[in-house]
Amino acid sequence: MIDSLLQKLQNFFSFSPDSTIFFTEVSFWIFFTVVYGIFTIVYKNYSLRTLFLFLVSIFFYFKTSGMFFLLMLFSITNDFFVAKAIHKSENATKRKLLIIYSVVLNLGLLSFFKYAYFFTDSYNLIFHTDNQVFNYFSHWSNTAFGTHFDINKIIMPVGISFYTFQILSYTVDVYRKKLTPLNSFFDFAFYASFFPQVLSGPIVKARDFIPQINKPFTLNQYQFGLALFMILNGLIKKLVVGDYIADNFINRVYGNPLLFSGVENLLAVIAYSMQVYLDFSGYTDIAIGIAMLMGFKLKMNFNSPYKAINTSDFWKRWHISLSSWLQEYLYIPLGGNRKGSIASYLIIGMLSVFIALLLDATWILWIIGSIALVLAGLSYFLPDLKKYINTNINLMITMLLGGLWHGATLNFIIWGGLNGLGLVISKFWRKISPYEKLKSLPVHWWKVLNTFAFITLTRIFFRAEDMNQANEVIGKIWGDIHWSILPDILVNFKEVFLLLALAFVVHWLPENTKWQYKKLFIKSPAWAKVMVILVTMILIYQTMDSEMTPFIYFSF
Repeated sequence: MIDSLLQKLQNFFSFSPDSTIFFTEVSFWIFFTVVYGIFTIVYKNYSLRTLFLFLVSIFFYFKTSGMFFLLMLFSITNDFFVAKAIHKSENATKRKLLIIYSVVLNLGLLSFFKYAYFFTDSYNLIFHTDNQVFNYFSHWSNTAFGTHFDINKIIMPVGISFYTFQILSYTVDVYRKKLTPLNSFFDFAFYASFFPQVLSGPIVKARDFIPQINKPFTLNQYQFGLALFMILNGLIKKLVVGDYIADNFINRVYGNPLLFSGVENLLAVIAYSMQVYLDFSGYTDIAIGIAMLMGFKLKMNFNSPYKAINTSDFWKRWHISLSSWLQEYLYIPLGGNRKGSIASYLIIGMLSVFIALLLDATWILWIIGSIALVLAGLSYFLPDLKKYINTNINLMITMLLGGLWHGATLNFIIWGGLNGLGLVISKFWRKISPYEKLKSLPVHWWKVLNTFAFITLTRIFFRAEDMNQANEVIGKIWGDIHWSILPDILVNFKEVFLLLALAFVVHWLPENTKWQYKKLFIKSPAWAKVMVILVTMILIYQTMDSEMTPFIYFSF
């Protein structure tokens, strides 16, 4: 009995891909119950509370990413001291060198894990070599800790994109003198690793979170009810609806698009738009709810994005934390909507090379270069054209880099580029549209449905595993649409489409209506909340698959 208990404890405190503690697993909620119990003892002592939550966060990250927690600790430690050095220095050149070092190091580590295969393949292509990827981090881990990682395979640490951006926001804000660096290492480490949101956001800016670290803990009845609602809502979004429609329809169609009709492919594309929202917003709902239970406020990351009336409105509602991060730390420094900069044109040049390498087609560089020369010549004689190009080039760069942030594939480049074009065209159209200022309900829904259709079609490239699969889906939708089979499809997958329809109805409900049932839950007595929890658990049990589906954004 004791040996069995000790074995279970040893398994819990060691890393295994089969014993992770994600939000969707019972083990996480047992873990959180223990953590919250200890939290109720230490919460009044700010330093002890911070230290405890930092250690919990590191352990949580270790359970999800193994020895990669050392990489996160390295990044945290490095930027803690870099930020201090920047703040102390009065020498402008030294400050600039320090921030360049921080940016290059953090983005370099991120690039190694996300783009090593692309860079290796590109090098082999250019220099006709046959080099293979070598994972130095696995090699060092095997040497130092006796692990057995494959040194010829690079596995991306979960959450590296998110915590890297958080750390950079801190250091950059210190450089800009918008933030005073923290004296306590554990305060900064806690901010950078806070376990509810470290894996998939929302991305938290230092100036929004750090002031909360040494504030008294507060959790009134309203906040507790709202936090519980957010957690339950997130679990239902992910496990009851999102995973069900994915496992029973979307994944089947995308698994082999050619076996399904054009109508089924189109319905799968529409369903995926809802699934990716339910999956990602479900995670952030849970993260926000857990943080609220511990007295910390994380900003909203989604605001009913499919209510958007144009692409610009959509990106103000979708993954708000990433959109605002890119706007503040990339779009505005490049010149925003005022002007193009040298950096803007350098990045465009680098992206052109990047795309040419992805396609193994150097002729693309000649085409892009020729277009650039023509536009430069026209801009010299047409100042208005130059202004138009400069005000939109940074928008395109931001969206293209946003696509690359998701992965170094042509799929994501096209997805980012299409969204960039959508933003540029939307800006132009709103200036000349005859019904832009009309407030009638038909006009409003026409805008909403057009925006949803555009965003959904771009998601073909986001969801597809490669360009071949994307082309297969597009080919079926374009050339094999027979609406006469729609009733049969709806009957054969009736549970899927009933859930999907319910998801859209709830999504499009007026915000006042949503707040009414939120308040009803928040103000309900304890026994009613317990009943809702039990019903939610039963729903999850009845709908979930035998194998847990990871959150989509864990792969980014």
